[in-house]
Amino acid sequence: MPDVVRAALVQSHWTGSGDSMVAANVAMARRAADQGAKVLCFQELFAGPYFCQVQDPQYYRLVERVPDGPTVELMCSLAKETQMVLVVPVYEEEQPGVYYNTAAVIDADGRYLGKYRKHHIPQVEGFWEKFYFRPGNLGYPVFDTAVGRIGVYICYDRHFPEGWRALGLAGARIVFNPSATSRGLSGYLWRLEQPAAAVANEYFVGAINRVGVEPLGANDFYGSSYFVDPQGALVGEAGSDHDDEVVVRDLDMGVLDEVRQRWAFYRDRRPDSYQALGAP
Repeated sequence: MPDVVRAALVQSHWTGSGDSMVAANVAMARRAADQGAKVLCFQELFAGPYFCQVQDPQYYRLVERVPDGPTVELMCSLAKETQMVLVVPVYEEEQPGVYYNTAAVIDADGRYLGKYRKHHIPQVEGFWEKFYFRPGNLGYPVFDTAVGRIGVYICYDRHFPEGWRALGLAGARIVFNPSATSRGLSGYLWRLEQPAAAVANEYFVGAINRVGVEPLGANDFYGSSYFVDPQGALVGEAGSDHDDEVVVRDLDMGVLDEVRQRWAFYRDRRPDSYQALGAP
C-alpha cells in the first residue's frame, strides 16, 4: 500500500437537475485526478438535491439500483478511466418501496466492491429522512482498495461513536463521511466530531458537505469539507463555506503507526467491561 495517499473530496451546490449535477461532479472528479488524486468521495446523495428538507413522495422516483443503476455504472467507468477509487453516495432502491441512503465503493480499476447503507436515520425539522430511508442493514464494512482499507459513515451517523469504532476495529485507514449539514448548531459539531473520531479510532477522516441554499428549503449547507489526521489535526485547510470546491490533500499513512504506538487505544480497550452498552 502507498505510504502517502493523495485523496480528494468534492463539495458542490445543487445545479437544478440530476443530469447537470452528475456532470458537474464528474468534471470535478476529473480535476482531482489531474491533480494526482487516487481516492475521492462525493457528498451525501450527490446526484440530486437534498430532498429530505420536505416529505414528498415524488422524490421516490430518484431511487436507483446499486450497483446496476445508471449512476454507479457511470462511476465504475470513471474510476477505471481516472484510476481513482471512488465513494459514490446515492439513493438506493433494494426493491419497490424499500429504499436506503447508500454509498457505493468502486476500486481504481472500475470494479464495484460493495456498499454501505446509512444506519442512523434522523427525523427532525428539515431532515425528514425516515420518510425516505430504511436504516442500514449491512453492518460496517471496510473495503480493500488500491489505496488500502477504507470505510464509510454517512452524515448523521457521525453522532454515534459505535460505528466509527467498528470501522477502526475492521482495519480502516481512511473513513469518509459524506454529509448534508446546514448552518446553526451543527457548525460547532462539524469542527468537533470528526477530529474526535479520528483521534479515538486512530485513522484519517474525510468529511464532505454540500454548499448553498436549495429551492426545497431554508437549509444553508456550508461546505467546509476537510481531511483530519489521527492526531486530530486538519490536513491543510478546510474547503470554502460557500463555493464548489475539490479538496485534494496528501495523507501520510506513516502517521497511523506513529499514533498507534504512542496511544495504544486498541490495546487498552476493555470490551469485556462494555456489556452494559449492548441493546436493552
